[in-house]
Parts: sequence; C-alpha cells; structure tokens
Amino acid sequence: MSGRIATDYEIKDSGNRNMSASYTETELPYVHKVGKPPKQDLLKEIKTTLKETFLSDDPLKPFKDQPRKKKFVLGLQAFFPILSWSRDYSFSKFKGDFIAGCTIASLCIPQDIGYAKLANLLPQYGLYTSFVPPLIYAFMGSSRDIAIGPVAVVSLLLGTMLQNEVDPVKQKHEYLRLAFTATFFAGITQAALGFLRLGFLIDFLSHAAIVGFMGGAAVTIALQQLKGLFGIKNFTKKTDIVSVMRSVINSAHHGWNWQTILIGVSFLIFLLVAKFIGKRNKRLFWVPAIAPLISVIVSTFFVFITHAERHGVNIVRHIEKGINPSSVHEIYFSGPYLTKGFKIGVVAGLIALTEAVAIGRTFASMKDYQLDGNKEMVALGSMNIIGSMTSCYVATGSFSRSAVNYMAGCNTAVSNIVMSMIVMLTLFVITPLFKYTPNAILASIIISAVLGLIDIDAVLLLWKIDKFDFIACMGAFFGVIFVSVEIGLLISVAISFAKILLQVTRPRTALLGKIPRTSVYRNIEQYPGATRVPGVLIIRVDSAIYFSNSNYIKERILRWLTEEEETFKDHPKVEYLIVDMSPVTDIDTSGIHALEELQSSLNKRKVQLVLTNPGQTVLDKLHASHFADHIGEDKIFLTVNDAVLTLAPKMEQA
Repeated sequence: MSGRIATDYEIKDSGNRNMSASYTETELPYVHKVGKPPKQDLLKEIKTTLKETFLSDDPLKPFKDQPRKKKFVLGLQAFFPILSWSRDYSFSKFKGDFIAGCTIASLCIPQDIGYAKLANLLPQYGLYTSFVPPLIYAFMGSSRDIAIGPVAVVSLLLGTMLQNEVDPVKQKHEYLRLAFTATFFAGITQAALGFLRLGFLIDFLSHAAIVGFMGGAAVTIALQQLKGLFGIKNFTKKTDIVSVMRSVINSAHHGWNWQTILIGVSFLIFLLVAKFIGKRNKRLFWVPAIAPLISVIVSTFFVFITHAERHGVNIVRHIEKGINPSSVHEIYFSGPYLTKGFKIGVVAGLIALTEAVAIGRTFASMKDYQLDGNKEMVALGSMNIIGSMTSCYVATGSFSRSAVNYMAGCNTAVSNIVMSMIVMLTLFVITPLFKYTPNAILASIIISAVLGLIDIDAVLLLWKIDKFDFIACMGAFFGVIFVSVEIGLLISVAISFAKILLQVTRPRTALLGKIPRTSVYRNIEQYPGATRVPGVLIIRVDSAIYFSNSNYIKERILRWLTEEEETFKDHPKVEYLIVDMSPVTDIDTSGIHALEELQSSLNKRKVQLVLTNPGQTVLDKLHASHFADHIGEDKIFLTVNDAVLTLAPKMEQA
C-alpha cells in the first residue's frame, strides 16, 4: 500500500542513512497499513456498552476488596452522604450554615405562602413543604448549596394541571388528595430514575428549551399575580396572556381596589430596588434576602392598624397552626384519580428534577466539587415521597434561595436544617400573625422573585451561537404564554427531540482540501486556502452512519461528486473519491448497505471508492460484512494523506 510521489516527507531508509534531503520520484514514502482489528467478544462488548450507559461513574468501585463491615458503612454513606461529611464538621462551618439558614428562611417564609396560592393550596401547605423535604434532603442530598422548598414554576405547573382535573373551590378535599397523589408519584419518578441510573434522560430537555420554558412560566406567573396586585375578585382560571389581560381590562371599571394597588405597587418597587442593590454590591446579598420578610411585616402591621380589609383589601386571614399532619391516608392508591395523579406527578417530577439538577450542577462547578446526579435523584425522590405523606406538595431546588444560600456562606446542607427549624417555629408560633397579611404583598414578592427567571442574556447568546436553539427557546416561551404551561412544556420537548432527529438524519459533510506546506486536510469552507487534489475528491462524514441517515449520506456524497464534475469541467476527471471516516463513530447494516450502493454508483462513473481512518468499531463491521474484502484492503488507509500519496502517482501514470 505504498506509491511513488515527489514529496518533502521524511523517508526512513535503513540502507542509506546519509541520503540527501531533496527527494525524487523514485523514493517510497511510508504508508502504514490498516490491519484487520482483532475480533471482539460480543458478550464483553454488550457488557461495556451497558456499563458506560448506566454505570459510567463505577459506583461499586469503593466497595471492591473491602471487608463486609466496611462495605456496610460505605453503603450507608452512599444513601446518606451526611454520614460522610459530618465527620469533618466543625463549629466554624456551622456558623456559616447558621447564617445562611436564617437568611434563606427569611426569604422562603413569605415566598412559600405565595407559592402555595399558585398551586391553589392553602398557605400552610407551602410552609409544610419547606419543613419536611429540606430535612430529608439534608441527610440524603449531595449538594452543599441547594436550598429546598416549593418553587414558582413547579407550583404553577402543578396548580394548572390539577385544576384541569378537579375544581379547587368546589372539590377542595379531592383537589388536596390529588395534589398529594401527584407529589407521591413525582417522588417515585425521581427516585426510580436515580435507582435505575436513567438520569441521562433529563438531558434530552435542552438548555435552550429550559430557558424558554422558564422565561414563559415567569411571565405567566407574573401575569397571574395581577389578581392579587390589583385586588381583582373575578379572575380567569386560564393562564394564557390573552385571557389574563382580557380579565384584567374587563375588571378595570369595577373590580380594581386602589388601596390594594397602592400597597402592592409600593412594595413591589421596594423589592425591585432591594434586588438591584444586591446585584450591584455582592456584599449586600442579605438586602434582597430579607426584603420580602420586611415587606410582609410592614404591610401586615399597616393593614392591622388601618383595618384596610374593611375597604376591600384582601388578606390571608388564617394559616393553620402546627406542623405537618400525616397525609398517608389521603393519597389515591386506587380509583380514577390514581391515573390522573400519576400523569401529573411524572410531569411535575421531571420538571422539578431538571431544575434541581441544573441548580446543583451550577453551584457545584462554582465550588469545584462533584455532584452525583443519580444520588440527587434518589434524594429528591425520597423527600417528595415522604413529603406526600406529610401534607407537602412537590418540592425541589430554588435558584433564588440557592443563590442566597451560596452568597450567605453556606458550607453544607446543614443550612437546610436550620431553615427547616425556623419554618417549624413559624408554624408553631408565628402563623397567627400572618392573619392580616395582604394578598397584594404576596403577589409583589412572587413577581419580584420570578423576574429573575427571565434570562435575556442567555436568549441573546442562543441567537448568536445557534439559531435552531433560539427557535426552540422561543417556541417554548410563546407556547407557555399564549397557550398553557403544559403546551409550552410539550413544545419545548418536541423541539428538543426535533433538533436531535434533524442532526441524526441530516448530518454534516465537508469537502476537504490540503493546507499548503502541510500534510493536513481540512474543510475548504473553513480554510479557503486549502487546495483540491487534482483527480481526487475528498469528503468527510461528520456523524455515525445509521439507518436514519445512511441514504442521505450516500446521496449527499454523490451530489458532491456531481457538483465537483460540473464546476471543474476543465480539470482532470475525478478518479478517486476518498471518504474520511475519522468522525464516524459507528455504522449499522443500513450504513454498510449504503456504502455498497455508493460503490456501485461510483463504479458506473468509473470512480474508485477509498476509505480513510475508520475506527475500530466501524472497521470491525466492515470486515464482518465482507465489505472490506469487496472494496479491497488496499483501498482503506490510515489517513487522507496516505491515500493521496498512494493514489496520486497512479493518476499521473494514467
């Protein structure tokens, strides 16, 4: 597999060590032969594939060669990471966790009351959800920074899907039971993904789709709060922007309350200013953190002394005192609501899981530690399963609270325990004081919180980097605000899958040329200075060749050949078509069949097919299908340069 060509490559000649540096046509450049790979063990190949898919992080490695007692301890630490890191816990770490816990508690208490309303639940259920789940997560979670509790997007999604099945006003008890059932199955879904190590499935929801979905949900949530901000009594149950704005405008003459608007708008401005201060000066992170609680205290006191509720200002009125009652008997384990709860739970669980894992990974990278995604799923699932049995609805990681937790100097998940204890004290002691809290202040707190979910910088970056990602983002965004949260979610998933299918079925191919004064061949569009080799067409396939794209790749290569012949009619006729298979990671039977058809079509045009640098898996299948014998082993090369060195002299002789 060697040929003669004038070149400036180093030639190793054992018979003449002092040969001249200028070479002639009689010299033989070295071309490495592509040998037949050793036959692979099918069982070993299947085992390797399964391991890389489900056990890529080798979770059983720490257990190898360990005594039984040590394995038991390691097993407990795997399920309860707190047993591992608590051994090095110190008072200095506790100080940071205590301050962080107190700070996020001041933020979460007013938010929880508002988020419960988003889910069409009584205020105490929001507080319940910030008591039990954070405790469970602190023992089982692997993130040091994530703050657990109810969040706006999941609350809205859950509330919207639940009210499509059950009326939250006329069927209060059934609605509550369905909420607990959905939470139970959300936890089952999350834990199952972790135990079965299927966490990679949530990666199918692309970053672009998440940005669009979150932004649309933020706008929808903010619009929903206009009811509380303006004191509107008769408000639409729909979430789309058209229905909401029509409801707001129609109630302008008789449904708005100026005292409510004054309270809501005034404190909304205060909260936004506090956020601005916190962004401008990172040391003042505590200002936006305590601003919601200050707003609740001041507005509650104002309403109490003025009795503004007598003038049409809607207030919370009553929050049940005491910690979470048991709700095991409330979960539907049979009947028609079981299926409905399961469907809602799966959707809510996946969205909650996606948000929590994204938040956890973000802060883990900032502090440079590893986050075990599967352990996180088991922890999140376990806390929601137990939460469903203790009067909680779906909990997950909150980005705003996690950011405050991080900036407040948290060191471990103990900050969640501190927050949980403060919420418990609130449930025992402080809840009666929320009686005169105006709904307008809760609306202001939610609006100021969700505005941070609209990431304009990320959208602009998507536009610059990938227009298809931008379309996916906008599709999810407009789907949420103009139709519904569920449709927006469906659109985001559909566009994400469409992108995958498009990339799989229509992979990129490139025409290669030689970079001057090198032996390197690159895309001529990327490197306009790269030169074509006369009589040789070099094409690179940038994808695995499967049944889904094999026919397209074959036809695209033939189109390249036709375009080349039509464009360069005065140049030497193409005699060799070199397919660079460096990026081709795999090939199936349809791909082999496409190569056979390609060779047949090329033979009719009197063009020879040449392959370069096929990987081990591809080469093994080429030999197993006898295509390598059919094409000829002398037509398979290690590099494009080797192929050109070998074939160019033959073209000159022809």
